[in-house]
Amino acid sequence: MKKHGMLNSEIAKVLADLGHTDTIVIGDAGLPIPDGVKKIDLALKPGTPSFGEVVQAVSDDMVVEKVILAEEIAEHNVSQQAFMKQHFNEEIIEYTTHEKLKEMTKNAKAIIRTGEITPYSNCILQSGVFF
Repeated sequence: MKKHGMLNSEIAKVLADLGHTDTIVIGDAGLPIPDGVKKIDLALKPGTPSFGEVVQAVSDDMVVEKVILAEEIAEHNVSQQAFMKQHFNEEIIEYTTHEKLKEMTKNAKAIIRTGEITPYSNCILQSGVFF
């Protein structure tokens, strides 16, 4: 058994397999999952686990060089946007439309589904390197 870090074996495997510029998605309970993209479903009930809990746990174990959010988050989920700005260096956060973000999920190595039920609680994390 692992002593620390990501305990979820599916997420740990995805993180270990990421190369530079590969992406994963952390999404709310309603984010559509494109055919052919691995879904890791953590949702237990509405709100559990939260988007923030999952972002925190994943980013603690991942080198993140870019974060992509839907630009709609600024108007429709200010608290979630504030969390992301506080958790990540604002310089690595980029914005796109929600529709474009959903299109970009087709290229992700995996989508992690949370129990989050607040609007636009979705992000794409792009892998960096530690060297």
